[in-house]
Amino acid sequence: MAVVQDEIPGLVIHAVRQPDGKAATIQAQFEAFHQLNPWVLRALEKLTADYLKRGARRVGIGMLFEVLRWRYAIATEGDDFRLNNNYRSRYVRLLIERHPEWQTAFEVRALRTD
Repeated sequence: MAVVQDEIPGLVIHAVRQPDGKAATIQAQFEAFHQLNPWVLRALEKLTADYLKRGARRVGIGMLFEVLRWRYAIATEGDDFRLNNNYRSRYVRLLIERHPEWQTAFEVRALRTD
């Protein structure tokens, strides 16, 4: 019988905190969210590293967001995990900034807004 791994090694789920108020731009909203939830970037890094280590050459941030949402949903009770899709492009840029070797793994398009 095959062993099924349902855990991402080292992936730790924390409570998500939402910024107070509404910042003027998507970038400002992202920065406020990221400052309150630095674990999200670490989780995305671990998911990416694990996926690429398994032989993948390309990875999509949309997939990573959905995996993170899923892991959060099964690890917590009564807490909605709101991970704004507008932050995807910002997280990709942070991942590449921190791991330049991943640049070819992600497709990055020009930002449409600040």
